[in-house]
Amino acid sequence: MITLMRTRLILMLVATIAATSGVVIPVHAEEDPRIRAYEQQLERMQHEMEDMRNRLRALEAERGMAPSAPVATAPATAAPAVQDQKIDVLAREIEGLKSRLVLPEGKELESYYGLGPAASKVYGVDRGLSIGGYGEFNFQKFVNDQRGRRDQFDVARFVLYTGYKFTDRIILNSEIEFEHAVVAGDKAGEAEVEFVNLDFLAWQALDFRAGLLLVPMGFINEIHEPPFFHGVFRPEVEQRIIPTTWREGGVGIFGTLAPGVDYRAYVLNGLTATGFASAGIREGSQEGSLALADDLAGTVRLDYSPFPGSLVGGSFWAGDSGQDSVFAGRKPSVFTLIWETHAQLRYRGLEMRALSAFINLHDADLVSQELGETIGKDQYGFYVEAAYDVVPLLFPASTQYFAPFFRYENFDTQDAVPRGFARVPGNAVQLYTVGASYKPHPQVVLKMEYRDFDSGNKSPTPDEVNFGAGFVF
Repeated sequence: MITLMRTRLILMLVATIAATSGVVIPVHAEEDPRIRAYEQQLERMQHEMEDMRNRLRALEAERGMAPSAPVATAPATAAPAVQDQKIDVLAREIEGLKSRLVLPEGKELESYYGLGPAASKVYGVDRGLSIGGYGEFNFQKFVNDQRGRRDQFDVARFVLYTGYKFTDRIILNSEIEFEHAVVAGDKAGEAEVEFVNLDFLAWQALDFRAGLLLVPMGFINEIHEPPFFHGVFRPEVEQRIIPTTWREGGVGIFGTLAPGVDYRAYVLNGLTATGFASAGIREGSQEGSLALADDLAGTVRLDYSPFPGSLVGGSFWAGDSGQDSVFAGRKPSVFTLIWETHAQLRYRGLEMRALSAFINLHDADLVSQELGETIGKDQYGFYVEAAYDVVPLLFPASTQYFAPFFRYENFDTQDAVPRGFARVPGNAVQLYTVGASYKPHPQVVLKMEYRDFDSGNKSPTPDEVNFGAGFVF
């Protein structure tokens, strides 16, 4: 009886899969050979499942005749066991077919449309749901005058990417991030939507995007998955000057204009100057949470890759940040201009990066007066970085990766201040970072680094020895 019930449940499962699998076939299959091939694949799977259903019915009928068959006791006892084994094999085959229909096969991670490799998984699936993610944790130790800071371990973030491919041309992609392990009133943890994009792929040179979008500036803001940048912590320039991870709500276009020439251009809600500080504009990002949109901004990025492993490009952000707020009795525009240039080279084991970024703020005097601290009207930062993977030199057959690296950063969030306001010590920094990245697997990284801060005698910053680990999937 139990076996018969299980058989009927399996039949119901087969019938459900067969009935529902057809609804995902695109309406205009004749317009795209990939869609026609996909339709044919689904049709073959449906035929296979129909064949399995017939075989299961035959087994069920056979089980129904078994009690009246004039056979010996031992064979009668053995026959159901053999049939149960056959049913289990068929059930496993059905589960395999169901997985092929519903879940994408594992593929090598690859970056699409400026996003990180794990964030791009949904673009590589045939249809339906895509799940990916990344995480990182670290141990931070201060090695000289800590100035009140304490050594600590932190689960910096755990991220889930969830995407859904409605058709080959309509794609949802999103990132949900959990920071610092615990979200509670007495903890520093946060749970937030990092981005949520709805993409409409029209043609190669002109695609459309809407939602909570990552601002396409610098290296790290769009591609910040741990195995794909050096150092336990992200470069400070790409946090103090480019406020990574920076996202705002809006719409835009993106595409490939020619081989190796990519662009992204968005219209987004502007920053809010009420979040500016002497340490930078980072807290002016509104992150899509009831964001003020009285003032909008535009951002454009252009990249050129003349040959594999190379990249040169630039981007800018321009828009008002006043958001109709009152500063020192007035409603200034607080026009904000940010621009950056970047270059990257990867050749055999050598990896090199360089980036420079600049900020110019109008009405910095009114904002400083209202907020009670000096806001820099001119800010800048740049860094250069070099690494070398030594594994091919020592173990040519190995697929692992070990790269020592060095990075020099120079930034000042108060390069120029409004007349009548004094600089705040400690905002002009030179940072030297030396360390190494080890990947036992392309999607897993172990890191260590030493960071030497030089922020002046008036406000020294303690040096650090940091260890970390990260992964993507």
